[in-house]
Amino acid sequence: MSSGVRQAVGLAVGWLLVAASTAAGIYHFADLEGAARGLLGRPGAGSQAPADGRAWHPTAAAPRPAAGRVVELKAGAFGHYRAQAEINGRPVEVLVDSGASLVVLSYEDAERAGVRPRDEDYTQRVSTANGMARVAPMLLDRVSIGDVSVRNVEAAIGEPGKLGQSLLGMTFLGRLQRVDMRSGVLLLQE
Repeated sequence: MSSGVRQAVGLAVGWLLVAASTAAGIYHFADLEGAARGLLGRPGAGSQAPADGRAWHPTAAAPRPAAGRVVELKAGAFGHYRAQAEINGRPVEVLVDSGASLVVLSYEDAERAGVRPRDEDYTQRVSTANGMARVAPMLLDRVSIGDVSVRNVEAAIGEPGKLGQSLLGMTFLGRLQRVDMRSGVLLLQE
């Protein structure tokens, strides 16, 4: 077999592998999407309540300290990671959300943390899953989960009654040394 024929056969085999991989990805897209959503802690379509009709009540996972300044959180319902955080030294339940650019507090949680924005503080508009909303940009003194703590965290406060769950977004997560998800455990390392 000449080298030109060998190259053509090798190229054909390579393209055949690419086509087969693409076809397998398309065929198993729903499975791959479900696995990715689980890893990212996001619910899939139609996963707002358990299939057996029971009511779903979110609960915050108690952070489990690991070695040093590391915290492990176990996935809760639908693969979400919830935690009892300390915001400015006061307890606030948060949903860990790597898709949120900022730490975003509900107005009610901000009040619990001693942050009380005035109406004129709502100077920014943000796009959320529920549409556009006004927020008050703030700088939080300290945000902690267990032993992991970050100071001077940029945040946004939602208008009263507009946000049901506070989010621990990238202005906290992005300042950590390590954020890792494996086997239903989220590891946060300062």
